Amino acid sequence: MLGLEKKDFRLLLIVIGLTLFAPFILNPFPEGSEMAQFNAGYPDLMQRFVIFGTFAIGFNILFGLTGYLSFGHAAFLGAGSYGAVWMFKLLGMNVLPAIAVSVIIAGLFSLIIGYVSLRRSGIYFSILTLAFAQMSFALAYSVLTPITGGETGLQLALDDPRIFGLSQTATGNIPVPSIFGLEMRSSIEWDVGGWLFTFNAGYYLAAFFMVLAFYLSIRIFRSPFGMMLRAIKSNQTRMSYTGLNAKPYTLAAFVISGMYAGLAGGLMVSMDPLAGAERMQWTASGEVVLMTILGGAGTLIGPVLGAGMIKYFENIFSKINETILHNWFAFLPDGLENVVVAMIYPFIGKGWHLTLGIVFMLVVIFLPGGLVQGGQKVAALFRRKKTEDAKQNATEPAE
Repeated sequence: MLGLEKKDFRLLLIVIGLTLFAPFILNPFPEGSEMAQFNAGYPDLMQRFVIFGTFAIGFNILFGLTGYLSFGHAAFLGAGSYGAVWMFKLLGMNVLPAIAVSVIIAGLFSLIIGYVSLRRSGIYFSILTLAFAQMSFALAYSVLTPITGGETGLQLALDDPRIFGLSQTATGNIPVPSIFGLEMRSSIEWDVGGWLFTFNAGYYLAAFFMVLAFYLSIRIFRSPFGMMLRAIKSNQTRMSYTGLNAKPYTLAAFVISGMYAGLAGGLMVSMDPLAGAERMQWTASGEVVLMTILGGAGTLIGPVLGAGMIKYFENIFSKINETILHNWFAFLPDGLENVVVAMIYPFIGKGWHLTLGIVFMLVVIFLPGGLVQGGQKVAALFRRKKTEDAKQNATEPAE
């Protein structure tokens, strides 16, 4: 269905199911319990899961298929964000034109940078993309202040023209992003016993675009174009000996990947209409690299898993402090409790980067294929056990 093989269609259904039921899946513990600290089913974090998942899916088309490692993709994320905010300032607060413009601007920007950067390969390509990203950050931070807002970022104001919308609400406030009258911040809460589930309009809009992006990535992976990109990654020199020019394919992959980043930037602004230069820093580009490698570069669902894991660490593990740890281990004797808390605390709270670094190191060493490879190994173990049980239960024919 939808032009997909049975296996790919099943994977798409799994992603759709996970996004639809995320408010339930991410809130496994009742409110007020000690374990509620690990709930991640609130709108802001769920939006980050799917937006950065979209960003990582696009980056995987370039890095996972061609092997070209870009350290400058945050430039396209930032360019898309700025384009979306300007649409809110000039046209109106409908998110669809803003998202469309963010994708177009990021695509044009990536076309220029890709055309120059792809003249080199390997580490030289990576350094070129990093240089362009840092140049973009410097321009947005200081030189292009009238366009980007400089250090404070580009924000909405009451005197913005907004040709096709209201400049201010009846109460004198700045309008909020919406789609056909439905505000992105609109939420419905469902209180069931000790559980509180929140269904947010902005999350489901971002989830829709992520699912669409995921579907398009499957089509790209299974297409002849995707096969050409894999050939470039496998042996570009041998490919050139056959008379094929790899540059148009790599440039197309670079632009598509940049447009995915612009889409993520437009979605970020649609949830929170503010664009800052920090989104173009090299750290943001490094983050999407980690997401892709951690989940599984070259796999379909891996980047989404990697994005979810990193954002979970960043938003959940970082909030655990010494007080929470003491509450958890209060059943231990005082001396032992202090020792246990002292041993664990460096790895959580402000030290969550240390835990993430250890996890990343273990994945690279033992699971080069990322979290997806880990899941495949676990599934293989269960299949092997099932096969062995079947053989043991099978009766042998009499001679």
